[in-house]
Amino acid sequence: MRIPLFHVDAFTDRAFRGNPAAVCVLDRWLDDEWLRKVAAENNLSATAFLVLRGDRYDLRWFTPLCEVRLCGHATLAAGYVVFEWLQPAKDTVHFETRFGGTLGVRRDETLLSMDFPAFAPKLCTMPPTALAEALGATPAEIFEANDTYVAVFGDNGAIQSLRPNLELLKRLHPFAVAITAPDTVGDFASRYFAPSYGVPEDPVTGSVHCVLAPYWSVRLGRSRMHARQLSERGGDLWCEVAGDRVILQGKAVLTMRGTLSL
Repeated sequence: MRIPLFHVDAFTDRAFRGNPAAVCVLDRWLDDEWLRKVAAENNLSATAFLVLRGDRYDLRWFTPLCEVRLCGHATLAAGYVVFEWLQPAKDTVHFETRFGGTLGVRRDETLLSMDFPAFAPKLCTMPPTALAEALGATPAEIFEANDTYVAVFGDNGAIQSLRPNLELLKRLHPFAVAITAPDTVGDFASRYFAPSYGVPEDPVTGSVHCVLAPYWSVRLGRSRMHARQLSERGGDLWCEVAGDRVILQGKAVLTMRGTLSL
């Protein structure tokens, strides 16, 4: 079996930055364990699997350990692959997902725009005591949404210097953890950790901005914002809150194209 395989760096305009995702193009769905093994072989934070069905694609995402319910950077990578190689005449593509419903990606001048659900943040009145211990610092506040704890700090320097205890963060499963603060370059900055899903620190996380953008939109009093993720690789997103949806924009670059032989 020979499977077309693309490696794409998402949320960046330069190779070796942003978040690398693998995109595998299938002619039919194979069993879940096979998909997980392919994702483990790719050893990236996410592998997107596409199957064409009519005028749209079915889309699923796997980390090296398991399937995930929503993934932004691999969706951006999948849209980029469709526009650049699979169906270059298209300006918009729709993906049908198992848990996130229909997700759209469109060409928007120099950026790719994704239409994702928004998740309203809820303040944690009794946050887990292990969270502050795992982070090694006490945040100003903690809120939660979409199985994510978000710890808010005072400035981007505070979150850049954190070195969380990943073994303690695993104990918060099924919750992942984001840390965020006002940014000195963009509007807000963040980092994201999901070690129980096989992703110790994600370089740039589109899906968590479905939580962060609604929070910062209220706090900053604006609907459109520039967000930066302050991982070692780093990346940039532009977020717009539109009712119960979040428009996530970014760029992508191809780093590898080949064939997976099984």
